Amino acid sequence: MPPLPTTLLDYDLPPRLIAQVPSARRDQSRLLVVDRAARTLAHRTFADLPEYLQAGDTLFRNNAAVLPARLHARRPTGGQVECFLLRPAEGGQTWRCLVKPGKKLPPGATFAHPTGAFTGEIIAKELDGSALVRFTTPDGQPITAVAGRLGDVPLPPYIERADDSRRADDLERYQTVYADRDRQVAVAAPTAGLHFTPELLAQLDRQGVHTAEVTLHVGLGTFKPITTETIEAHQIHREVYELPAATQQALFPPLAGRRVAVGTTTVRSVEDFLSAHSAPTALSLSKGLPHLAEAALFIYPPRVFRGVDALITNFHQPRSTLLCLVGAFLTPGSAEGMAWCREIYAEAIAREYRFFSYGDAMLIL
Repeated sequence: MPPLPTTLLDYDLPPRLIAQVPSARRDQSRLLVVDRAARTLAHRTFADLPEYLQAGDTLFRNNAAVLPARLHARRPTGGQVECFLLRPAEGGQTWRCLVKPGKKLPPGATFAHPTGAFTGEIIAKELDGSALVRFTTPDGQPITAVAGRLGDVPLPPYIERADDSRRADDLERYQTVYADRDRQVAVAAPTAGLHFTPELLAQLDRQGVHTAEVTLHVGLGTFKPITTETIEAHQIHREVYELPAATQQALFPPLAGRRVAVGTTTVRSVEDFLSAHSAPTALSLSKGLPHLAEAALFIYPPRVFRGVDALITNFHQPRSTLLCLVGAFLTPGSAEGMAWCREIYAEAIAREYRFFSYGDAMLIL
């Protein structure tokens, strides 16, 4: 198969369709249902999801909680600093971060929160523009605990906020209801899960639909566009993920129903795991050990999926690796899904679905 041109991932989206706020109720967002076998579309509401699932199906979902990763501080001169926590480095208080203004913060520079809640020192600058920052807190608290109190929600750049008037709402809504709050390891939300409510999950449970947990540390790389001329030439970002022993077991026969992935981050975790395992590891299952690894899998056509039978996902940005994954899932084993994906997105735009993180959802069966 010849290389896939990146232009396959282009489409025109009116800015007014980029959702700036979530729907009034999580499960009242719209749901575009794609039946791959019949090649049909249905326009529903997310609360209708139970109609498409059945007893024995398993929802694989990313329970990573979003860390309020955007910290504000000041340099000794009084200048403002924004420090965005990306991922921990060596030691609990050293993190890889994005800092602004970068040019005014060379190695050795320091900054501090006005209340004295933390200080940061730039240890090194990296080629990718990030910085290695060592944090100090008066009481030795982890910087993540401080961020939980003082940090701002790491909303993606296409969601605009003129002030912090929506901060409380964003803190709640840019987080799934099933997020493990003790595991604030994501700096971007696994957005397909934002549509679930406790009531909807309870209804699915009564219906006999199971759940299986995945934890993928969603990073900013999820927003990095593909800039190469061909899709295959893109260098995919890496993200840490964890699959508990029970989740590993649930991926393998005997299977009572379908494996339904909630979001592209879940797909990435499952497929990365299965690319290296043809059967569950007996040792890890007997001891209840999780599988901890770093996903470096780039999913694009003509990928064949080993661990996902259906997918719940939001609408994604042009030239994104997430859009690649959706195109691959629409027609596994061929590249035809890219063209079909553009047709589906054109239909969604014509019907004014809301796009991206706070937008509407798709169910691909």
